[in-house]
Amino acid sequence: QVQLVESGGGSVQAGGSLRLSCASSGIIFSIHTMGWYRQAPGKQRELVATIRATGNTNHADSVKGRFTISRDNAKSTAYLQMNSLKPEDTAVYYCNAQLGTSNYWGQGTQVTVSS
Repeated sequence: QVQLVESGGGSVQAGGSLRLSCASSGIIFSIHTMGWYRQAPGKQRELVATIRATGNTNHADSVKGRFTISRDNAKSTAYLQMNSLKPEDTAVYYCNAQLGTSNYWGQGTQVTVSS
């Protein structure tokens, strides 16, 4: 059974930092592309960042220079370091694992940024 468990969300003031973690089980973590997505109230889910098995990363323009995705294959865990947070970053953040047509999601963790 595949499980992706996010942690590290919470409430923070603008300019603050949070680090999200996504612990996985039931998959061969090292060969999956890992991603972070977010969904704000009334909006569609959007891509935040992805990291391939090769380590290549991609970050949405809205978070470039502020957020950094990383992975630790030994711990089967992906991370999202979020700095200089803005109120518009407020959303539920979801972890994703993708390989071919297989696509897995975590349950999400709330991030709230106050001004």
